[in-house]
Amino acid sequence: MTCLTIHGVTNDCLFCRIVAGEIPADVVRETDSTLAFRDIRPKAPVHVLVIPKAHYQDVDDLTAADPGLAGDVLAAAAAVAQAEGLPTAGYRMIFNTGGYGGQEVFHVHAHVLGGAPLGPMVSPA
Repeated sequence: MTCLTIHGVTNDCLFCRIVAGEIPADVVRETDSTLAFRDIRPKAPVHVLVIPKAHYQDVDDLTAADPGLAGDVLAAAAAVAQAEGLPTAGYRMIFNTGGYGGQEVFHVHAHVLGGAPLGPMVSPA
């Protein structure tokens, strides 16, 4: 399992290191192109991150370079939600992009959150 490096990324990308097996993660789903693992600081009873194994900085880079892989990430996120039993009560899928969007790790990832009421979409500024 290796992270395919795109755009000259070095080995200091946290998620690339998880893909490479250098950093342990609680993996809940893996495909040839994606990896899903539990967030270490969950914001809901279910909080799973879904990433492409290939490195793209954000959802804009991913969709421009590889729309098929973007579809794989969405399909993996939906499969995680299903496996976690979230569709009946509802869940949220979030892509944070850039500093103002709250992105903290600059390797595109979807947050799949659920298992309890999640409250408003965005807190007042």
